[in-house]
Amino acid sequence: MNNKIPPPIVTLFFGLCIFYSKEYFPQIDHNAMGILSLISFVAGISILVLAVRAFKNQDTTVNPISIEKASSLVVSGIFKYSRNPMYLGMVLILLGLSFEFNMIGGFLSIVAFVTFITFFQIKPEEMAMKKIFGQEFVAYQKNVRRWL
Repeated sequence: MNNKIPPPIVTLFFGLCIFYSKEYFPQIDHNAMGILSLISFVAGISILVLAVRAFKNQDTTVNPISIEKASSLVVSGIFKYSRNPMYLGMVLILLGLSFEFNMIGGFLSIVAFVTFITFFQIKPEEMAMKKIFGQEFVAYQKNVRRWL
């Protein structure tokens, strides 16, 4: 794969964009923002943990930069519902930051994050998975959505 930027670093970058761009957008204050932020953040972390556990249970690599080292296709657990639960978890973390700090800038950052991750991480990963797992991955791809 050509992408050498680990997705957690990409998430950190967009999280910092959400935080530091807050002065450029009008604030949306509502009593529920703190609760929504916490729920979204905890959901994102939980999904990430479930995804990592699924990889560890099948004793395959979690590293998206070294996808060619994958030893098995993970299709159980959270992977029954999303082909990319780790990236979904990252989106929920960014959404949590958006609720807390900057809803408008956060929405723009999340759209940019999803676009970046889809084109520079997910699509190359999918091509690599097709080479490694062939028809097994193609069948999985047909039955489980990319995000949700």
